[in-house]
Amino acid sequence: MSRRPQPSKTQKTRQHAPSSRTVDRAESVERLAYSVDQAAAAIGMSRSTFSRRVLPFIETVEAKSGQRLVAVEELKRYIAERRRPAAHPPRVTRLGRPPAVSPDVAQRIQTEHAAGKTLGQIARDLDADHVPTAQGARRWWPSSVRAVLLRSGSPSRVGDPDPLPVGVPQ
Repeated sequence: MSRRPQPSKTQKTRQHAPSSRTVDRAESVERLAYSVDQAAAAIGMSRSTFSRRVLPFIETVEAKSGQRLVAVEELKRYIAERRRPAAHPPRVTRLGRPPAVSPDVAQRIQTEHAAGKTLGQIARDLDADHVPTAQGARRWWPSSVRAVLLRSGSPSRVGDPDPLPVGVPQ
């Protein structure tokens, strides 16, 4: 088996020597064309989606190798034609159930609770007077009364008719 001849030292230095031609440094280089994969990635699509939805509507250039190239300007034109203004931002809505109990009902519950009635007694009285609940339920429950008391800023010990003042140990 013969070996390939090794290049001489002068051939090596000539091969790796700096070029005698001067090259001007460019300030910026603009891309003229994308491959189909690059164009799809540039607008955030998969290649198959790009090939089905975009490629039929833009002009392409076919290279000698058979690769299709998409001109950058053509892609910009396609995007500009189909750009729509952004939708209005959604309105900020409060999450959860709306506090639908009237202030009169909340005041009544606070007054009866301060008078010493239990949550169950207040709920039965509200049912007897046919007062509507916040969410349109059939009846008032002690837990519903408690929720109204907590929401309306009643004392921290709901259910206790005479709560301890702040700072007094329990």
